[in-house]
Amino acid sequence: MDTAGAEIGNELSMDTKVVDTKWIGKRTVRPDGADKVTGRATFGADFTLPGMLWGKVLRSPHPHAVIKSINLDKALALPGVRSVMSGADLTDFPLDTPVMVGPADMRFVSRNVMARDKVLYAGHAVAAVAATSSSIAQSALALIEVDYDILPHVIDVEAAMRPDAPVLHDYMRTGGVTPKPEVASNIANRLEFKIGDPEAGFAAADVIVERTFRTEPVHQGYIEPHACLISVAMDGQATIWSSSQGHFMVRNATAKMTGMAVGDVRAIPAEIGGGFGGKTIVYLEPLAMVLARKSGSPVKMVMSREEVFRATGPTSGSVNTVRIGATKDGKITAGEATFRFQAGAFPGAPARPAAMCAFAPYDIENVLSVGIDVVMNRPKSNAYRAPGSPIAAHAVECVVDELADKLGLDPVEFRMRNAAKEGSKAAYGPTFRRIGFVETLEAAKSHPHYSAPLGANQGRGVACGFWFNVGGESSAQLNINEDGTVTVVTGHPDIGGSRASMVNIAAEMLGIDYKSVRAQIGDTSTIGISATTGGSRVTFAAGMAVSQVTEKVIETLRDRAAKIWDIDVDAVIWEEGEARPAGTNAGEFEPLSLAELAAKANATGGPINGQVSINAQGAAPAFATHICDVEVDRDTGRVEIVRYTAIQDAGRAIHPSYVEGQIQGGVAQGVGWALNEEYIYDDAGQLENPGFLDYRMPVASDLPMIDTVVVEVANDAHPHGVRGVGEVPIVPPMAAVANAIEDAVGLRLTDLPMSPPKVLAALEKKG
Repeated sequence: MDTAGAEIGNELSMDTKVVDTKWIGKRTVRPDGADKVTGRATFGADFTLPGMLWGKVLRSPHPHAVIKSINLDKALALPGVRSVMSGADLTDFPLDTPVMVGPADMRFVSRNVMARDKVLYAGHAVAAVAATSSSIAQSALALIEVDYDILPHVIDVEAAMRPDAPVLHDYMRTGGVTPKPEVASNIANRLEFKIGDPEAGFAAADVIVERTFRTEPVHQGYIEPHACLISVAMDGQATIWSSSQGHFMVRNATAKMTGMAVGDVRAIPAEIGGGFGGKTIVYLEPLAMVLARKSGSPVKMVMSREEVFRATGPTSGSVNTVRIGATKDGKITAGEATFRFQAGAFPGAPARPAAMCAFAPYDIENVLSVGIDVVMNRPKSNAYRAPGSPIAAHAVECVVDELADKLGLDPVEFRMRNAAKEGSKAAYGPTFRRIGFVETLEAAKSHPHYSAPLGANQGRGVACGFWFNVGGESSAQLNINEDGTVTVVTGHPDIGGSRASMVNIAAEMLGIDYKSVRAQIGDTSTIGISATTGGSRVTFAAGMAVSQVTEKVIETLRDRAAKIWDIDVDAVIWEEGEARPAGTNAGEFEPLSLAELAAKANATGGPINGQVSINAQGAAPAFATHICDVEVDRDTGRVEIVRYTAIQDAGRAIHPSYVEGQIQGGVAQGVGWALNEEYIYDDAGQLENPGFLDYRMPVASDLPMIDTVVVEVANDAHPHGVRGVGEVPIVPPMAAVANAIEDAVGLRLTDLPMSPPKVLAALEKKG
């Protein structure tokens, strides 16, 4: 990393500056590091129990078909097979009433976990078995007899929107339109955000650019496949061990789909080998629960890589049209966008956040942003880092760049003239509090990268990104151990360094060495309700909970010291890890350290601990500006990333190394999305590249060192200024790469991925 560049803008704004800290903002040793690099960490597939069975899933070979019948008898008769199931074994939720677990509707999640009357994509689960070995379970799948009535299918978003398209759901009527249609279609929902008068804004523009962009579905690409182990005791109490981004979600969704009481299910989180939004919902756990209950034995299920690609949610593909107008002096007068998103087999594409985020970085008086959610015969889409925002930014930022070029303005300067700032009102509703978008642009313009010379066939692109960030339910416990060490427990799987951040926060507030603090992730029976890890919410929300519980424990420590000294608690302060008299008038007492108070806990009132559960409010948006240099090989169409700098407002970097890692990881994924990654289907609706050999993700040799600049404009609604950092890094890269290619060879490419065949074809067409 360019450490000199990393210092640019790496300060809090003066009006929100916090005092110097001992551990917050420091690169402390990560608590999970040793176990992970030595192979000791326990992931979802590592759990075993005596007498456990292996579960396997039978998946549809057809993209669209009626299930006329399923015969499981031959599979169940195979020696070694202990239980079998179909969709009939799961709760049958009525289709006319939503059943929500968090943001997920169980009507659709349940039918995605296992098909009922129809299969809706190639790879859709139709039955499952549990046997004494994996090989026997696999053999049993071949004995299941399914009689299908094959139907026409559709996998393209524009084709699925046509009136004559094969309809996936006869009951579905387009939401968000008035009057509500009487005829079923594949358009699940239409929504819009509007501010001002867009047509008047375009009438006032001197220059207008309108383009249509296409993106393909891309997978989150986590290395660890979905895996779980479930045991059901004789009294009906069940335990789930699994890899997910939210074990409370796993517990609740599994209980709902299997007809169990939530209190009868305990979910224990494993370490997670990547998720990026793709593990925010269940696929295997309800199936394993049914098989375990039927067999009376623990059941383990692990997806193959092919199953991950064929049956779990990629992000949406899309077709998007963006129009932006501006005056000759570089003021944007209006923006309009329509985002048509592939939802897959069931509603729920991130069309709403795409429409929300599209124009949010800019202070535009007239905006119309429309999102359309379309179902088709593909796997149900799922979240992928800042869901919807990268696709929206790809279109908007390319048009913004083209406008700057037509106006003869520097692309960063053009963005600065229109940048959202404190007091700007976003089209989706909020008026921004203190934000750091302008600071990221200033850091970009002054960075050495932005003025560095370019070589032949090289170009430089700039793009910006936005994510609104969220809060929500978080719980935390803080326990003072007998020797003065501390254990902090939260309820969120750690996918971005939250344990290290919670250690830093607790150690900072307690005034002790961070090495004296241990971090744990509690299971659903040991910690209060905590929402799923995602949306860049955990360091913000859990950090708030940990701060509050630490304050409670400090109050207890002051009270214990007051009892020992026989003075009023108001005469005791907590400072640098010790209880001290507030002043000489309080008495002459030697300070009591945390360890000394812990040793006296039994004599002064018992164990010292605290618990807090909150619904965290005050999440603040985050912004980023990226600079990308590419070199285009005119003979092959290959695009090489030769330099990349990502600048982002983190609010407050609780653990800078993790912040930088999040930024670098997001950029790497965005570059893959821009240049190579895509789902490829044949005419029969079959996925042709369901594995890492044919699904081309970036590897280390594909990328330069990604430089980071962390700008810190504190969130005034958080005790430590946290905004959240995990979503924004993936938002600008696709547009930054596209803008750099245009700068290098004069090609405005609008379809992703910009793979060598597409680039070469465009070069040849240009001549």
